[in-house]
Amino acid sequence: MQKLLRISRAIDRLNRWIGQFTYGLILIMVIVGVWNVIATNLGRFFGQSLTSNAFLEIQWYLFAIVFLLGAPYTLLQNGHVRVDIFYKDWSKRRKAWVNFLGTLLFLIPFSILTIYFSWKTVLNSWKILEMSPDPSGLPRYPIKSMIIVCFVLLILQGISEAIKNWLILQERDRRIEE
Repeated sequence: MQKLLRISRAIDRLNRWIGQFTYGLILIMVIVGVWNVIATNLGRFFGQSLTSNAFLEIQWYLFAIVFLLGAPYTLLQNGHVRVDIFYKDWSKRRKAWVNFLGTLLFLIPFSILTIYFSWKTVLNSWKILEMSPDPSGLPRYPIKSMIIVCFVLLILQGISEAIKNWLILQERDRRIEE
């Protein structure tokens, strides 16, 4: 049991660190977005472009990274949407069962399937070093790789959540045996 708990805590630390790193990316994304708006309007005033497709794409890429890296962190923080109409009134044990089974039957299989079906696209993007078709656009292969990273981190966080819920379920059984 202690070994499982150490694994869970290590996964939680990893996703907590990545989540905190993502907070910083949000600030950068906002700054780039503000620059894009200001530069576009100033550019119109001066009759010259003060921004580029690269700035627009970096804003989109940052948004994608925040979303993708934020998903495992949100799972860690118990922030994903649930049908609270029933869930909120359930006992701790019933919630643990639903979370445990949901993780094993839905989250992890969905994440594995997403990796499986994305893998070839991401690999092909790296093989050709895919670039944006827009002038002064950015490489596409790094951002496509974030799909794989996201779902690997979701699987890891799912394992951590399953461990924690399993331990909640075992807690009652240990008390009954004593």
